[in-house]
Amino acid sequence: MTDQRPAPTVSIDVLSSLSQIAPEVWDACACPEAASGGRPMDPFTTHRFLKALEDSGSVGPGTGWDPRYLRVVSAGETIAVAPLYVKSHSQGEYIFDHNWAHALEQAGGDYYPKLQVAVPFTPATGRRFLTKPGLEVTGISALIQGAVQIASDNDLSSVHVTFCTEAEAIAGEQIGLMRRTTQQFHWENHGYADFDAFLASLSSRKRKNIRKERAKAQDFGGKIEILTGNQIRPEHWDAFWVFYQDTGSRKWGSPYLTRAFFDLAQDHLRDDIALVMCSHDGRYVAGALNFIGQEALFGRYWGCTEDHPCLHFEACYYQAIDFAIAHGLQSVEAGAQGEHKLARGYLPRPTHSLHWIGNPGFADAVAKYLQAERRAVDEDIEILTAYGPFRKDRQEEQE
Repeated sequence: MTDQRPAPTVSIDVLSSLSQIAPEVWDACACPEAASGGRPMDPFTTHRFLKALEDSGSVGPGTGWDPRYLRVVSAGETIAVAPLYVKSHSQGEYIFDHNWAHALEQAGGDYYPKLQVAVPFTPATGRRFLTKPGLEVTGISALIQGAVQIASDNDLSSVHVTFCTEAEAIAGEQIGLMRRTTQQFHWENHGYADFDAFLASLSSRKRKNIRKERAKAQDFGGKIEILTGNQIRPEHWDAFWVFYQDTGSRKWGSPYLTRAFFDLAQDHLRDDIALVMCSHDGRYVAGALNFIGQEALFGRYWGCTEDHPCLHFEACYYQAIDFAIAHGLQSVEAGAQGEHKLARGYLPRPTHSLHWIGNPGFADAVAKYLQAERRAVDEDIEILTAYGPFRKDRQEEQE
């Protein structure tokens, strides 16, 4: 990763709202690949997505996610930005540091507030240091130094950069941050012509199991459809909000997103969305929300008001694979956790984060922990991959 222009003199400022920066200025850094009208690589760092979180009250006062977006300016031009938040808890991050917080507080320190460079509530890998093309080194360095300086000046315990790319993790480590490796389960498209071609790459037993699950799900007595763009209507969000509330209350205690977020999604994000909706006896009974990137489909939320055998697997995993194959996407990222995804063709893949901790003694302890954790994660990925569902003659190409 090298800059193609001479190193510029830069200044860094902090924005409390995305209203303070024009969408086209932010997106010139966040998704320059979409400037001609194509899809962004990562829909979650676009101005429209982050602004929907802010305008809906999903982040901001009372949420524990206080926006402090970073902007790097050179010669009057915005060359880099980052979604930065002051956090008063560790909810909605999916890179778990609750034990770190407990350890520091047991030692008499204050872990919160902390700084988080992240997309709230979104465990999907993407660039977190959003730079204009050709200014990656300058932009990343300025954004990291800016975040660390803000933490130091305000006596904040730490800075965390979650679900960044591997290239960013390496660059951040070279600057002096600690790198952490975790894992998720992703499905990868090896040029499959259709779902049957994917099934043909699996062992006989796994292939039969998936066919049985799909048949059972699709025989639930209702209809399964996947909607995007103008096919999505406000009534779909009315139903999906009920599903989302049920899942959120069981997993997190209360939903992270507000009802207003889904209204804003209808207005501004529906072209980025693939919404699986399942109806039965004339009413919607289950749904799964996916976001569409340039190369990947990102599974986000699932919920239901009726339980039907295997419908969860169909709506969340198999419909996503169908959509990815049909639209030439390279992968499906199905979100955090879930070893049950392995039997359905989703293999373990490393995910990355970066961390800076101000207390030197505590930072040293965390660094040692991260070294041991990385070895354990690498071993876990190797073992789980070996137990994957693919035929042995196809296993090597999946790894």
